[in-house]
Order: sequence, then structure tokens, then C-alpha cells
Amino acid sequence: MTKLSIAGREISACVPPYIIAEMSANHNGDISRAKQLIQLAKQAGADAVKLQTYRADTITLNARTEDFMIRGGLWDGKNLYELYQQAQMPWEWHKPLFDFARSIDMTIFSSPFDPTAVDLLEDLNAPAYKVASFEAIDIPLIKYIASTGKPMIISTGMADADEIQEAIDAAKSGGCEQLAILHCVSGYPAPAADYNLRTIADMQRRFKLVTGLSDHTIDNTTAITSVALGAAIIEKHFTLDRNGGGTDDSFSLEPAELTALCRDSKLAWQALGKADYSRQQSEIANAKFRRSLYFVSDMAAGQVISASDIRSVRPGFGLAPKYYDQLLGRVIKKAVKQYTPTSWEYIED
Repeated sequence: MTKLSIAGREISACVPPYIIAEMSANHNGDISRAKQLIQLAKQAGADAVKLQTYRADTITLNARTEDFMIRGGLWDGKNLYELYQQAQMPWEWHKPLFDFARSIDMTIFSSPFDPTAVDLLEDLNAPAYKVASFEAIDIPLIKYIASTGKPMIISTGMADADEIQEAIDAAKSGGCEQLAILHCVSGYPAPAADYNLRTIADMQRRFKLVTGLSDHTIDNTTAITSVALGAAIIEKHFTLDRNGGGTDDSFSLEPAELTALCRDSKLAWQALGKADYSRQQSEIANAKFRRSLYFVSDMAAGQVISASDIRSVRPGFGLAPKYYDQLLGRVIKKAVKQYTPTSWEYIED
């Protein structure tokens, strides 16, 4: 499968990359901020805004044994339950946010983290589903999502090639007919050097699916570069303020950066074009400034052309420089003035 469609928007290598603005936890517990983020994504030119649908008790256990504690990084000292309780989006927000997005003609969907989240999103007629990297090994969840018949995008952070294939097989066997995968590094933030973007082309060859990038670096360089390697989807976290204090704010794009991503990824795709050696429209007016051969002496009929009589110079109205050696030693057929472009009409056969 080399393309899919979400809410009528084709996603493939033949069209500009599909930009997913990931809200994640950047609502920071404020539904008005969540709506502001949706409006921002629309204004920036993103194709879709994505939520995350879970409750702390559907994603982890409220335990403080060492297995459940976070050591190091952005969330050091919290247990998983505390992190997800802080980051979760209240389920009662989903309908007003879906309604708001649709009122401004903005595609909205979500990452469900358990079957009850899928059921909620189905009630809201979500147009697609995203499987987060950490859930890419949850085969029963993938099959349940697939049973909706909606397009599915699977992030592959931390998954090896066999695990990616297992997720793909689960999606297809569960009934998913429109599937894409995203190359991802599940670091927050992730160093650009960890991304190994050449993996994208290998994934395309290996899995034969629409392939994109879920980017956790802190700028747009990695995402824009991925377009040149065939990424048809770019997912990026976004926020109103990187210093906003939320769990995901610090590695998210701010408004101007999201706008730049939407603009520059499209330009990068346009620049790829096709293999083409023909003269481009923008070059036509400048063709006259290429080099050509000019007479640099007044010459009378019967004179023999020497190296002091012609030069390769700009502009390009004379014979091409490749004829220089052919003109040396030839006889002038009719008088020619200095600074005249060379032409076969002045040369005896």
C-alpha cells in the first residue's frame, strides 16, 4: 500500500507531507488552552491535530515500587501514575474539542491507549487512529483499533524490525486496510544524531507502507531532512510556550516553529520534484547570459581566424564555446565588426 486517506486528504509520496500537530499533554489541564492549540495548529497550516486518550488507571498502576518510579530525565521522582494523572486529558473534554476542531474545519484524531479509549473515540467518529510507540507491541490493542476499519498510523520507537512486522500483521489481520508507520526515537527530547533517517527508506522497502517520521528533536532540521528521504507524514509536538511548565512543553514546537515546519516541509517536497535535465522555466530568461564566442577584432572577407580574433565571453548569442577549435583557421566569408557574436553565416564552408 503506497497511500492512504484521512478525512479526504491523500497521504503518499505524491503529495506534500501530512503534518500532524501533537497536542499531547500541552493543554496543561486547561480546556481553553487546548482549544487555543487547535486554533494554532489550523493557523500554522497543519493537516491534523492529535490528542492522547487515556486515564492514569487505564495506562498504569498506582504503585510506588521501583518498577513504577521514574529516575532521571524530565519527570524524575514521579511514579508513572502521577505522571499520567498530570498529563491526561479529561475524557469529558473530547467531545467539545472534536466539535471545536470540526467547526474550524480542522482534522482531529487521537492515540487511544486501551479499548475503552477506542470506544470513546468511535462515539466521536474519529477519522483515524494513531498507535503510540510504547503501545506498538500491544497486539490486542492494535487488533481492536483495526476492527474499526479506520486508517491507522503506528509509531515504531524502540521497536525492532520483527516487532514492527508483528504490529503490521496485527493491524492487517484485524481489518485495517489503510496503514502507515512512523520512524521514531522515543527520547524526550531525542538527539538528531540518534534518528538515523536513512532507516525511513529501508522501512519503505521492507514494509511497503506509507512511511513517515515522529520527531522528538527540538527543532525542525530532522523533520525537513526526512522529507528528502521519503517521509510522507511528519508528527511533531507543539505548544504555546516551551517554558510553560507542562510535562511535554520543553521538547515541543512553539507557534512560529510549527508554522515554519508546515511551510518548509512543503517546500522540501516541492524541491524534490523528479529527475529532469530540461531547462526550467525560471532559467529561460538567463540562458542569454551563458558564454558564447564573439569576434573581438574587425575582420575583412578572406581573413583567417586566429586565437586573437575570437573569445569565449558572456552573453550567449554567439556560437557555443565548444566550436572554438573548429573556428580557428577558418576563412571569413564577409566582413564582420568587432564585438559581433560569431555565426556560421560569417564563415566560408
